Amino acid sequence: MRMSSEHQQKMEKRGEGTLAIIMLALIQGVLSTGAVEVRPSMNPAVVGASVTLSLFPSKALNSGSWAVGGSLILTWTGAQQAVFPNHTGRATVDVQTGALTLTSVTVADSGLYVVQSANPQLQASASLSVYELISNVTLKANPTDLIEFKSSAVVTCSVSSGSSLSFLWLNSSSEVTGSDRVQITDGGSTLTIVNVTRYDQGPFRCRAINPLSKGTSAPVNFTINYGPDNMALTVNGQNTTSFSVGSNLTLLCSAQSGPEARLQWAFRGETLNTTGSLLELLSVSEKQSGSYSCLASNHRTNVNRNITTNIMIAKSPLSGSEQRGVDVGLLSLLLWVGVLSSLPGKL
Repeated sequence: MRMSSEHQQKMEKRGEGTLAIIMLALIQGVLSTGAVEVRPSMNPAVVGASVTLSLFPSKALNSGSWAVGGSLILTWTGAQQAVFPNHTGRATVDVQTGALTLTSVTVADSGLYVVQSANPQLQASASLSVYELISNVTLKANPTDLIEFKSSAVVTCSVSSGSSLSFLWLNSSSEVTGSDRVQITDGGSTLTIVNVTRYDQGPFRCRAINPLSKGTSAPVNFTINYGPDNMALTVNGQNTTSFSVGSNLTLLCSAQSGPEARLQWAFRGETLNTTGSLLELLSVSEKQSGSYSCLASNHRTNVNRNITTNIMIAKSPLSGSEQRGVDVGLLSLLLWVGVLSSLPGKL
């Protein structure tokens, strides 16, 4: 079946039109990437600022349009310009150069800006980023009174203002990173420490950051209740447990605990009326030999522990000089007995 000459001519014109569109797109692409570029007066820009997007090198444009994210901002022909509703009162164009000025920019003004013109033909674009400055970085932690190995600490970081935030967590001056016990979630704004230890008390700070600003919170500290553990018991500051009758003994007990552990003393399993880290025994006797225990308790952790030492108290053996004195006295007595037994009249 043969086409009519009229239909054939229509097809040829349609093909020529399609080719012209393709050629125009290619020309615009070359111009946008090589001949002309868009340069924002500031980028990134802060919320509330005015930003001008200018063409470089500068060109005289008789007509054209600006769009962002596929939505038209304005168009112009000669001295006439029409601003679309979303940008009314905030967007103007220099009808000579095609430069676009945006006032009172917001975070929503971030995006890819494209300028097009048919006289002369060109297309160029540039991305603009708008950020809100960070202010008033604060931490919220609840609760802050925790039990070692049983409680989890949860801290949330927030700002009064600020956009496109990233967060950095600090423990004193060291950066906090994720681990089996440490979780950083909600885009970095929440820090969770599972099964806290006594070394997780802080101070913790949060630092919020964006490309234009940063801010750091006031510190938060946790009270970690732990222990008692790592107990120690000494007698007269030494490890010796054997002493002479009449000695003065000072027993010293210690335990790591938060809050401070209550210490109670016991002798042979019977509780004494003595509390605190010291137990003093003056001029001891043999009957005070036996086991001495220090009992430690923490009312917050409900943990109780004890440590025991066995003390032996005995009479002292005679010293060398004392023994020699006894031997001389005994020898003298024996000599006198011998002399008396040799005298006349002996019975």
